[in-house]
Amino acid sequence: MLDLPEFPWDRLTPYADRARAHPGGIVDLSVGTPVDPTPSVAQSALYDAADAPGYPLTAGTPELREAITAWLARRLGVEAGAVLPTIGSKELVALLPTLLGLRGRVLFPDLAYPTYDIGARLAGCEPVPVRTTDGLIDVEALDPEGAAALWVNHPANPHGRMAPPEHLAEVVAWGRAHRVLVLSDECYAEFGWTAKATSALAEGSDGVLAVHSLSKRSNLAGYRAAFVAGDAEVVERLLEVRRHAGLIVPFPVQAAMVAALGDDEHVEAQRARYMERRDVLMPALGKAGWRVDHSDGGLYLWATRGDDCWAAVGWFADRGILVAPGEFYGAPGAQHVRLALTAPTDRVTAAAARLE
Repeated sequence: MLDLPEFPWDRLTPYADRARAHPGGIVDLSVGTPVDPTPSVAQSALYDAADAPGYPLTAGTPELREAITAWLARRLGVEAGAVLPTIGSKELVALLPTLLGLRGRVLFPDLAYPTYDIGARLAGCEPVPVRTTDGLIDVEALDPEGAAALWVNHPANPHGRMAPPEHLAEVVAWGRAHRVLVLSDECYAEFGWTAKATSALAEGSDGVLAVHSLSKRSNLAGYRAAFVAGDAEVVERLLEVRRHAGLIVPFPVQAAMVAALGDDEHVEAQRARYMERRDVLMPALGKAGWRVDHSDGGLYLWATRGDDCWAAVGWFADRGILVAPGEFYGAPGAQHVRLALTAPTDRVTAAAARLE
């Protein structure tokens, strides 16, 4: 039997019930689920490709591979190496160590997306949280002994820290020096608020895989649309295994991805929505005595008053607001909560009013 932890979100159920009892109803800022409309350009492409009786290409259509490569060059200024579409990014993160047949230790930040840990466990690897300072991995403290892969995430979930280019360069150099595969989760790359996000692929694709998703940038979470880019040899191995396993992005979804990646206008409109919500919620938290740390990118605010995170979750629930406890993301989050910007703007405004 696999040694998997309890699914964390089930522990929020009683707090959700408390929040629903508020006279104005619940404002759910816990899970970062997109709520805004899927852009029409993607919907139309999906509809036009709906007559798809044959099997799609695991490698992605030529049009999709070209669209991914062009997007990486246009938006992040990097060369793709090789590319491969995947059935959402969580599937990829959870299965990467298994699909690549990794053995040994999988490293990830001590405050991070929990699926890095789960993916290591599913593969029979040892999950190892590594020390971070100010939201960045302490590269000098990394132990390469037995390490097969190292995850980095920027803008980071849950705390929104933006990794400077020089930090990513240091991480990639460390990975290459010790023959450790660098796995860079860049799913929030379109949402850098105080600076433009950079990609680990800026250091070249050798020994690097970058993971990207259309769930947040294009509100395509329901389509399960993502891709990986980077080291050609590693991507070829992923393709080979995924072909055997039948892990294929449906053809209509591939067509929608082409349309969404080729259109920047809807992304700018979505950025404006999230910025508006951020500008409403951040000052309201400050007035209520909460300090927001980092939160320079991504779709979350990382807030604390120095209290236990579960006590903080209860404080918000009594005001009809559901937030995520920082403990979900690692021990260093024990005094923080995460608030998502993905609720409708009117509900975010309602939450701000309750805080003030």
